[in-house]
Amino acid sequence: MVKAYLQITLTIAGPDRAGAAAVYILYKEPFLNTIAGALSKEFLSHVGDVQILHGFDSVANAQQYLMSDLFNKSVVRSLKPYLKGAPNIKIYNVIE
Repeated sequence: MVKAYLQITLTIAGPDRAGAAAVYILYKEPFLNTIAGALSKEFLSHVGDVQILHGFDSVANAQQYLMSDLFNKSVVRSLKPYLKGAPNIKIYNVIE
């Protein structure tokens, strides 16, 4: 059961969204298979931005992912060419 969400909002121009989606697809399985507490990952596209929504079993594991090599050395580096500004990163605790 998802206990926390990591929401990363990115400003990416329309023509660059296919590249960003390819990065999402490339790292989705490694995220789900190697990151502690990872439960889900979704790519949400909107007219004004793109969001990547990650589900975790705890806030602590969501925070740890932001410090991981997969996030910093792979995902962030791969997305840099497509970004139009700094990402907006938030972690939400699920209240039951």
